[in-house]
Amino acid sequence: MKIGRQADPNTSICTSDADTITVRGFDLSRDLIGTISLTEHFFLLVTGSRPSAGQLRLLDATLVAIAEHGLVPSVQASRMTLAAAPEALQGAVAAGILGCGSVILGSAETAGRFFQSLIVGGSEGLPDRIRASLTELRAARRPIPGYGHPQHKGRDARASRLLGIAEEIGIAGAHVAAALEVERLLPDLIGRPLPLNVSGAIPAVLLDAGIPVEALKGVPILARTASLIAHLVEEQRRPIGFVLAEFAEKGVGYDGPPPPTPTASNQAHG
Repeated sequence: MKIGRQADPNTSICTSDADTITVRGFDLSRDLIGTISLTEHFFLLVTGSRPSAGQLRLLDATLVAIAEHGLVPSVQASRMTLAAAPEALQGAVAAGILGCGSVILGSAETAGRFFQSLIVGGSEGLPDRIRASLTELRAARRPIPGYGHPQHKGRDARASRLLGIAEEIGIAGAHVAAALEVERLLPDLIGRPLPLNVSGAIPAVLLDAGIPVEALKGVPILARTASLIAHLVEEQRRPIGFVLAEFAEKGVGYDGPPPPTPTASNQAHG
């Protein structure tokens, strides 16, 4: 990324003056507030255009699908942070979001870029490109992004639902086709089934819906923020942050060296 002087020092997202706030060409107060949902507003902000009914439904579905999954690491980090700093709700939310990476939530972006690389050249030769990519990933001992889940051993039900909605509203396209073809070929290539998970389904359907790949990580982050706030409201009313820390203390053993055995000499000095 270039640092320093920029060739195009402008933004097309928002501007304001004494009378109006303009967002993507719309008057915020007159055209948007009370007229569109947050999901529609997010699509407008990211893409510059208002979504169709199908695009809106699909984006909404992905946000609902990924928002909540119990006491996952990001939620635990958030709740324990609030327990330690109860005045800093924003810090506790940030603590949860900072844990979004290649394993948790951020894997949607990785899977999306993987699908994009597969569809270059169109549908012709897709199986061969998939085999080559999967062989390369296996040789490098890298995970196959968007497939498998430690808890959901079969096809993640959330993934199936999102794919079904995309098909129903006619948005499923090249990225969904690539995702399903990978799932079909995986058993022969790795010797066992590895079903598509929700972090694979989300980028497949969103890319086909027109969401840019650069925004893919932001979708689960936006969704999980809503869930974190819910957990932090509950943490203030029914706190478990220190309980989680206590469970960690009890559940994780110490296997380091013991302290030196006391001797008669150092006991006397003591």
